[in-house]
Amino acid sequence: MELVVAFAESAGDGKAPPPEPTADSGRRRSLAPLLAVCAGYFMVILDVTVINVAVPVMGRELSASLTGIQWITDGYTMVFAGLLMTGGVLGDRLGNRRVFCWGVLVFTVSSAACAFAPSTAFLVVARLVEGLGAALIVPGSLALLQQTYPTPAERSRAFGLWGSMAGVAASAGPLLGGVLVSTVGWRWVFLVNLPVGALCLLLTLRHVTPSPRRGARTLDWPAQCAIVAAVALLTSALNEAGRRGWSDPAVLAGLGLAALAAAGFAVRERLARSPVLPLRLLRSRAMSGTALIGLLFNFGFYGMVFTASLDFQHQRGFSALKTGVALFPAVAMTMFASVLSGRLTRRTGDRPLVVLGMLVAALGLAGWAAAGAEPDYWLLVVPMMAAGFGTSFALTGATATVMGAAPPEYSGAASALFNTARQIGSATGVALGGSLLATGTDYGTGLRTSMAVGALAYLISAGCAGLCVPTRREEA
Repeated sequence: MELVVAFAESAGDGKAPPPEPTADSGRRRSLAPLLAVCAGYFMVILDVTVINVAVPVMGRELSASLTGIQWITDGYTMVFAGLLMTGGVLGDRLGNRRVFCWGVLVFTVSSAACAFAPSTAFLVVARLVEGLGAALIVPGSLALLQQTYPTPAERSRAFGLWGSMAGVAASAGPLLGGVLVSTVGWRWVFLVNLPVGALCLLLTLRHVTPSPRRGARTLDWPAQCAIVAAVALLTSALNEAGRRGWSDPAVLAGLGLAALAAAGFAVRERLARSPVLPLRLLRSRAMSGTALIGLLFNFGFYGMVFTASLDFQHQRGFSALKTGVALFPAVAMTMFASVLSGRLTRRTGDRPLVVLGMLVAALGLAGWAAAGAEPDYWLLVVPMMAAGFGTSFALTGATATVMGAAPPEYSGAASALFNTARQIGSATGVALGGSLLATGTDYGTGLRTSMAVGALAYLISAGCAGLCVPTRREEA
């Protein structure tokens, strides 16, 4: 009860933020906001991957049907991706800290509901609510970092660590899930979110200054409904494509309806008095081009993680725990790369780092594709490290570019656009990887083709970065 009262009193009353702290106090407190925001983001991404190891056990204990198991996994992702733009606009309108805190609270409470779910239906509903909480957390996380760290050097380091959380959470999810399921049970996959969520909420309320509200920005419901429908339909169709194949009528219908919803969103944006994102921002190469870069490198990285996980478990006979350990080289490089890129960007600007990161990742996946039909695991360590390093190395500059291209009143929406594009890239990479493994002439050919396509996506992303990501001189 005390926590709820404290939250209500501290969430901000719409007044202007308090004066900036002094340089000394800013240095003392600079780590706490970063920890708060990254903890929230880590929970969100971890829940996407940790569930894969636990869901077979959940299905057995709850007597779930195949459809129920699919909804436990995909319902969260669908709601999360579909409501990201809504979460971004709400943050801009009501204050990003307020919406971020509500997102953490919703996510934590729904995680507890998942942990104590007595039936499959209850668990599915709780997972859908978890997705809502995630959609409120992610757009506000970037906006809060931009607000808290105003200088380019601080912001680059903060964005670098924020981005590395995605790679760490995505790759560590199977390892953590395997440990928890094999020791204390699947319910602890959700219970671990409770202390993390409580700590995140406490740190945010104590160390992140309230964000200004912009009540003049109305919530354009027709546009919001159109973008929710487009992203939800596209995500669902991509998920089903991995199981049914790309020519299945349900998949084709979903893709067609998603295109119609996207067209409706574009028409509405032209007519709206207060658009979700003004067309002048969408016409910006820095904004739309970098969103495409985010889609492409998530396509490559998460497609690699998914297909590698299947290869290790189904072909090589690794356990879930051993698979998590086998993927660890990619995880380890994400932290190192984010710190390094955050330091180098002050000297080089963002464009060289994004281009270099994409080229390194492309070489990694191309090396895997060229390694042969059944390469020894140790031959794949360097390609995985290259993909993890390159993706995280480029993410810092890409994030800074997107957030720098948007005015402060649209920071939440810009963050939502970037992360929506990344979620679509992840879903596409996983769907295409699954299809190639299932329909190739043989498993090894499908695996190598998947890696080659990922390498091509990285190369295209490098070309886009050369055209769209500005250098520091151009920004000045």
